[in-house]
Amino acid sequence: MTDDTFPLGDRSVRRIGFGAMQLAGPGAFGPPRDRDAALDVLRKAVELGVNHIDTAQYYGPDYVNDLIRDALSPYPDDLVLVSKVGAARDEAGRWLPAMRPEQLRAGVHDNLRSLGVDRLDAVNLRLMDGGQDFDAELETMIALRDEGLIAGIGLSNVSREQLVHAVQRTEIVCVQNALNLIERQSMSLLRECQELGIAFVPFFPLGSAFGGVNRVLTHPDLMDTADRLEALPSQVALAWLLDLAPNVLLIPGTSTLGHLVDNMTTRRVHLDDDARKVLDAITL
Repeated sequence: MTDDTFPLGDRSVRRIGFGAMQLAGPGAFGPPRDRDAALDVLRKAVELGVNHIDTAQYYGPDYVNDLIRDALSPYPDDLVLVSKVGAARDEAGRWLPAMRPEQLRAGVHDNLRSLGVDRLDAVNLRLMDGGQDFDAELETMIALRDEGLIAGIGLSNVSREQLVHAVQRTEIVCVQNALNLIERQSMSLLRECQELGIAFVPFFPLGSAFGGVNRVLTHPDLMDTADRLEALPSQVALAWLLDLAPNVLLIPGTSTLGHLVDNMTTRRVHLDDDARKVLDAITL
């Protein structure tokens, strides 16, 4: 492990990866606007050093995983593919919980099929119902790991109490919760993961990916700090997350090559003490 990497289960990944959700159509539903452009983004991400791609079969559904397979298979030996289960989409693209054991199992098999692999490096149990039968959901994930279909179990959208309960039952390799400059409710969960040596993967690191006014990137204190550091607001916001703890793994997503390059060069941004003070104090 180096300053630029952190373990994700039994693999070591670079701290800036790629989240593939935005490669699908609007709202992560339907085909991409430009399939060739989406393939180019995936190939460029790996060319720039990405070895951690976050995805889900229900992005599309299927479209994003199909893109990953078509762009990158046969996969590089160091590429870590992480997916998630626990949700589904209806014909209108609405998000539905899919938390029953048979649904979780079907979700893993759907990911294996669409990505064209025999085993997934990690799969996040994404709680859509608050974990109403959390132990049964964990049991299913443990069984899937014991069967060799997944290498590691992650958790997403969980509370600190659920994480503590889960690690008493089995190894947890990563946690995905919303965390960014404005949305900080999961900060205590990040610290718990840091103490346990578990990778923490913030989703919506730059604010929501589903449109509307982005309250993170338009915050005046962030914009002023970025201007002083001669960097983009997005780069400064990502740099702040990386600076929080060494176990933070970023998966910023984009469907354009320009934004991909911007995200990947975030490591060049140095936050000085004044920047940290301003950013740490940001509120709504």
